Amino acid sequence: MMLARVADSLYWLGRYIERAEHLSRLSSVMLNATLDQTDSGMQAVWIALSAVGDDGAGKVSPFEAARALVLDRSDPNSVVSSLTMARENARQVRDQITTETWERLNVLYLRVTDPGAEAEFADNSVSYLHDVIADVHLFKGAADATMSHGESWRFMMLGMYLERAQLVSSLLEVCFAQAPSREIHDHLALVSLLRMACALEPYLRVYTAEIEPRHILEFLVFDEDFPRSIRFATSRIEEHLTALARHVEAAGRAAPERLAGKLKARLQYADVDELETIGAGALLTTVVNECARIHEAIYETFVAYPLELRLPA
Repeated sequence: MMLARVADSLYWLGRYIERAEHLSRLSSVMLNATLDQTDSGMQAVWIALSAVGDDGAGKVSPFEAARALVLDRSDPNSVVSSLTMARENARQVRDQITTETWERLNVLYLRVTDPGAEAEFADNSVSYLHDVIADVHLFKGAADATMSHGESWRFMMLGMYLERAQLVSSLLEVCFAQAPSREIHDHLALVSLLRMACALEPYLRVYTAEIEPRHILEFLVFDEDFPRSIRFATSRIEEHLTALARHVEAAGRAAPERLAGKLKARLQYADVDELETIGAGALLTTVVNECARIHEAIYETFVAYPLELRLPA
């Protein structure tokens, strides 16, 4: 079993990378949606900002809101802050990741911390965000293609998928956990939602051009093949935790793989029609809360465990 601090750094590296990509995509879609200055565009802005806990939509321009999400160093969740923390965690475990992975992360870090980043963002924000997202994909591809798929890689993937499950659940909560009168039905706003989840083209391949709230909810929650659905993410969480659990003795403790298995089963056997009848709010809230419990159990099992549990008898 690897050192707790190493597991912690790799886990958070995955989380920060996923957070940076998600916020970059929210910002990009938000700016694209507001180009024609319609009510649909402003609804997309509201979805994006509400998904990150910002209820100040309308107080600042969409451009300023996007700039803050990406380049505000005082915000610990911004893209620049997330990539800075990702790089610091990677630096602490440099021997656990490959040169190719480290180089791609440095490209990302230098792009968002460059003194000219503000000017580059102001000059062409959509192109800038596209490049950031593309670099994140290159980082993930390098990690998958060059790192051994052992403990180090699994801890990083675990962090990435746990972050993804929470972020997608929070995004869907904004649109589908409200009172029926607040649910999103505008066509362009729903298209923007799919783009925020990087799901428009995969969705259209399944449902053609039928952009309906019910189908969007079904696809982003229950699709077992789409890598950004909640069901797919929770299945990968359970898979990685089950593999990692073989290296530790978790008897008498809150084994995270058991919690992940329960969440996976809940999504696997959920009734879509029943969900539509009673509303999605309860399930989405459960996913967010269970992911938080899994996070705590990961720390208890792999990071903050009592030393005597790892010492030989």
